[in-house]
Amino acid sequence: MSPSKIHLYRDDLFLDHDPGPGHPENAARLSAVYTDLDLAPMAGLVNCKPAAASESDILRVHDPLYFRAVSRTEGRAHVQLDPDTATSQRSFEAALASAGAVVDGCRAVLGKEAQGAFILGRPPGHHAEKTSAMGFCLFNNAAVAAAWAKEEVGLSRILILDPDVHHGNGTQHSFYRDPNVLYVSSHRFPFFPGSGWFDEIGEEKGAGFTVNLPLPPGQEDDDFLYLYQEVVDPIVQNFEPELILVSAGFDIWHRDPLGGMGMQAAGFRRLFALFRSWADRFCPGRLVCTLEGGYDPAGNQAGVRAALEVMTAKEAEALEPEPPAGARAREVASRARQCLAPFWPSL
Repeated sequence: MSPSKIHLYRDDLFLDHDPGPGHPENAARLSAVYTDLDLAPMAGLVNCKPAAASESDILRVHDPLYFRAVSRTEGRAHVQLDPDTATSQRSFEAALASAGAVVDGCRAVLGKEAQGAFILGRPPGHHAEKTSAMGFCLFNNAAVAAAWAKEEVGLSRILILDPDVHHGNGTQHSFYRDPNVLYVSSHRFPFFPGSGWFDEIGEEKGAGFTVNLPLPPGQEDDDFLYLYQEVVDPIVQNFEPELILVSAGFDIWHRDPLGGMGMQAAGFRRLFALFRSWADRFCPGRLVCTLEGGYDPAGNQAGVRAALEVMTAKEAEALEPEPPAGARAREVASRARQCLAPFWPSL
């Protein structure tokens, strides 16, 4: 059986974004993934060159004054946008390409040109707010793509999954009052950026459409899979997504220098197998992943390869009915279900 055709977006432009010497979000974390894929190629991948997002794409999520502020960094050696986030000469260009690639990946899967897409880009995006850079992020790549799919294509049920070790504050805020986008984040807490507690569930018409799973450090493969099966799966069954975006952060890797979690390569594979199972059931071929955090190059290599193996497989892998999670993960699942039960009959 032939593998699925997955569009893989990569470009050396993404390596030219340079936040400065010693910065954890550096080109090596991505070049290691490129090298790994070149040394051991995978069937089913179609390399694609990213196209830049348009200004109108970005302005669906970001303020015009902020867009102009980032654009003015073009060609300048170093501009510090916040204490953690800086730009170099080609950072604006890379940020437009990173967001544009996610939009193009969505366009490809919705047009049935691909059975999935993975964007190997940087800078990452999920911390970027409407009016400011934050946490290494310039433009919110996943949010830009979700807003495009909603407004240009007319989708009304878009799921964003964010397993990065840090809470995606920018993505949450982009859709906090929007019932058309279901945002799910599992993350370490308390931790940067300080948001993502259980009671942050959305407001007004968006109440119930933000799902936060704040975790203590040290959570392992079974813990993550249990949480996503116990809390997220019933909600996804009710929501019935038309498109699934994954903010694919691999800093839950057990050796990540910033993360403090315990995920192994097998855990990444099982988690992405669950994500694919939701796509196969509700929106076949409409799974688009974009790289977020991950600061051990080996962890990025393991995570990206695991995700791509799952995505290119002809059939989805079988899942365990209920992994043997630890007491802390079970407590998080119970509290999350209590907060969200009024909004989702399946809970």
